Amino acid sequence: MKLSNSAQMREIDEYAINDLGIPGALLMANAANHVAIAAMAQLPAQNARAAVFCGSGNNGGDGIGAAAILLERGVHTRVFLVGSADKLTADSREMLKKLHAQGGSLELFSETPDIGVFLSECGVIIDAIFGTGLNSDLRGDALMAVNLINDSRARCVAADIPTGVSADSGQILGAAIRADVTATFSLAKIGHFTEPGCVFAGELRICDIGIPHKIIDAASSDSYAVMPEDISLPRRSPLTHKGDYGRILVLAGSVGYTGAPVLSAQAASKMGAGLVYVMVPGDIYPIIAGKLTEEMVFPFTGVQDILSRAETCDALVIGPGLGSSPDIAEMVCKLLTSVKIPVILDADGINAISGNIDILDNATCPLILTPHPGEFARLGGDLSHGNRLEAARNFAIAHGCVLVLKGHRTITALPDGSVYINTTGGPAMAKGGSGDVLTGMIAALIGQSFPVKDAVLAAVYIHGLAGDICAEKLGEYSVTAGDIIAALPDVVKKITRMENRKWGIENYDISLY
Repeated sequence: MKLSNSAQMREIDEYAINDLGIPGALLMANAANHVAIAAMAQLPAQNARAAVFCGSGNNGGDGIGAAAILLERGVHTRVFLVGSADKLTADSREMLKKLHAQGGSLELFSETPDIGVFLSECGVIIDAIFGTGLNSDLRGDALMAVNLINDSRARCVAADIPTGVSADSGQILGAAIRADVTATFSLAKIGHFTEPGCVFAGELRICDIGIPHKIIDAASSDSYAVMPEDISLPRRSPLTHKGDYGRILVLAGSVGYTGAPVLSAQAASKMGAGLVYVMVPGDIYPIIAGKLTEEMVFPFTGVQDILSRAETCDALVIGPGLGSSPDIAEMVCKLLTSVKIPVILDADGINAISGNIDILDNATCPLILTPHPGEFARLGGDLSHGNRLEAARNFAIAHGCVLVLKGHRTITALPDGSVYINTTGGPAMAKGGSGDVLTGMIAALIGQSFPVKDAVLAAVYIHGLAGDICAEKLGEYSVTAGDIIAALPDVVKKITRMENRKWGIENYDISLY
């Protein structure tokens, strides 16, 4: 699903108003109606009271218009302005006329001493203080209002994006509203899907406010959220054999880390790889060979052993539990400048090149790196500014690789600058071995001739979905990497049966305007 940033959304709005002649007040009225409907759905039957917090900009106008609708429908509603009435936009003033027509008024937040008492009686609060244009930390009255709303027990509906969440990065700008529902307009924003903003947005509803779909569809974007309809696995032809589904080589393991190669290899098998070879140091060969019955295990004595085996394979996994030493680092660098098949570099494979990052630019193979934040930092990735999406994008462009930055809402960045935010997975997967499973899955799909981009996005999504299924069945505390592998068959069956669905934009009755 295409995502927009604040500048792109502003361009779309301006084009609709200035070039297509759609009145801005009409777009705002439509947005207000969506917010009002979302708020009505949150009101308890016994407490039809609502508070609306508005800023001076167009986001505030959405809230003022929503308040007018709530009043018309009999909801006791008060509207608090966080800002200056003199700075209300022209379209917001049109909404203010509608509010006055329903007997409502605009109360200054800074001059309303009983606001805390009223909030304690409210069933729902609408947040329309700041929209997608916020780019600095909250302060003053806005900060006080956000804290007051968050301390309330009322349900909260955010207009477009929760105040305090950056639309462009998902960063929290000092503090942010914790919304139960966010009604956003025309397109979802990056900040709705990246962490931590995704946690603050609650249930996301994408609403049609009257901008023609052809304009929205034509809008350019380099950021996407991976949704169920984006992932599909084709059914297999009966006229095939194991050689048609890829030969995967897993280079992994060391003393004390004998589980990693097993998990990666078994995940590759469960994800459909035809043949899986595992090469491990000789001193752990008996252990790994005893654990794996369907994958083929070989000891290696040097780089040449690995290169010879890699010549017959379609994808190579390097790193799970491989250990760290100067010899390992030298071996990994030699492989990256020798093999031609795609390489999935994980864990100790990543650590092996952390002191020689230039090797990425000299690699002879397509590279997929799957670091967690600590490994990414050792590679030189910069997360100090808190913008994971841009950090991943910049790294992938700079080094011509595919980067899978793991975490809540794993981000896949491609060399062309496009980024994809995964929407599955959760804290139940925060266990050793989960990453080893993912590397095997990516390798398996690449080995089955999926384009690298499709293979990575599908593996990341399916990996997270398997974790979600395990969490539902076993609870968040008890899921293991092995459980994720065991859940893959059910997920794969679900994906192969899934009919492609188009992300729906809600169409509410906007006849009030």
